[in-house]
Amino acid sequence: MKSNALNFSGGPGALPETVLAQTRDAIVALPDTGMSVLGMSHRSEWFSAVLEDAEMNLRHLLGISNDYAITFLQGGSSLLFATIPMNFAARGAAPPEYVTSGYWSAKATIEAAKVTKRNIAWDGKATGYTQLPDLRTLDIAPSAAYLHYVSNETVEGLQFPACGTGEIAAPLVADMSSDFLSKPIRTDAYSMIYAHAQKNLGPAGVTVAIIERAWLDRIPDGLPAILDFRTHVLHSSNYNTPPVFAIYVLMLVTRWLRFDVGGLQAMQRINESKSKRLYATLDALGDAVTIHADPRWRSQMNVSFTFGDKRLDQAFISAARDEGIVGLEGHRSVGGLRASLYNAVTEDAVDLLCSVLNEFTVQHV
Repeated sequence: MKSNALNFSGGPGALPETVLAQTRDAIVALPDTGMSVLGMSHRSEWFSAVLEDAEMNLRHLLGISNDYAITFLQGGSSLLFATIPMNFAARGAAPPEYVTSGYWSAKATIEAAKVTKRNIAWDGKATGYTQLPDLRTLDIAPSAAYLHYVSNETVEGLQFPACGTGEIAAPLVADMSSDFLSKPIRTDAYSMIYAHAQKNLGPAGVTVAIIERAWLDRIPDGLPAILDFRTHVLHSSNYNTPPVFAIYVLMLVTRWLRFDVGGLQAMQRINESKSKRLYATLDALGDAVTIHADPRWRSQMNVSFTFGDKRLDQAFISAARDEGIVGLEGHRSVGGLRASLYNAVTEDAVDLLCSVLNEFTVQHV
């Protein structure tokens, strides 16, 4: 289990140890059915209860009212980059607005352009995606179909503060894949929130979408059924064969957050402690390391940094691996190093990483 506890990968990320133990047993035989979770029918009463449990936990953790539908989709955020404008770039509205603040939001912006006319409200490419805008100051027309942004840029280590109700004139759509369930948010500030698994939700294969029910009325007729969000709401996330295993693990993770951790405020305190510890260690190293993100926009989930030399970065990866720490390679688009502090990464793991950083710098820099 040690390698999971010390997994700092940007994805697939670490899972809570208790969830791993439950999942291990469920692969052999679920305690309530005697069958392997891998062989359970998506049409069974058991799976209907799993879907209900997962949704109930999400509603409790995030305070989601019945004004919002919760669906469990496939295809990851990459599919939703296209299906969101298909569904909500409504005819008659002004084009949707996109914030391009890093690797993933740039992909969303490109995909949207294949589907509809869209405007770029802000682009951070010129500054190397080291900063973020204040969303409240952007010139967004209230008639815009929506404003789309990525709440946490996993690659560059940038994170927006959560929005409050009424701060943005247009309907707000957020890809929260890498900081979803890491802290409380005001779900009623958004018309749609989506987040794919691999980070804080469980294994890849499932994407959570929280959609304002009134917004579903904007979806045009004529879309392929599987690309129409109304289909998945109507069929309670069971239109076609869903990823049963991934949703089951997601249910276990939300139970862990709700009952073992004690909710998202408690999770936020833990995440703040972890990120403060790591950033303080990196800042204390001075010129030996460079943190990618401007200090104002540093992410609590992903810390992207470098020793400024590929050989040193690789040597640090090797030194950390000797201590059981894995997943520190930077994203292929920026290189360097990245430590992802998702919910299941423990404070003890961060303490060990900080110790290795200090010792390595003394010996090699």
